[in-house]
Amino acid sequence: MDKRLLTILRCPVTHKGLSVLKKDKLERVNAAIGAGELVNHHGETLAAPLSEALLSDDGKWLYPVADGIPVLLEDESINMEQLA
Repeated sequence: MDKRLLTILRCPVTHKGLSVLKKDKLERVNAAIGAGELVNHHGETLAAPLSEALLSDDGKWLYPVADGIPVLLEDESINMEQLA
């Protein structure tokens, strides 16, 4: 992910900055996806693991990155409180 791009991207829900999700947290998210435990904001159960994701600076919202393109749609966001 281009560092310059990250400086201008904002979470569409909170308007906070975004950062690339660290590998250990991504593995935890993908384990929850594999177990059928995560749903997106729209309420759809996630089926495919994420190869990359962006996390809001407050740590509450996760956005998938598909083919290098951040999917910054509120309906596609994942509330991280599901992992608590």
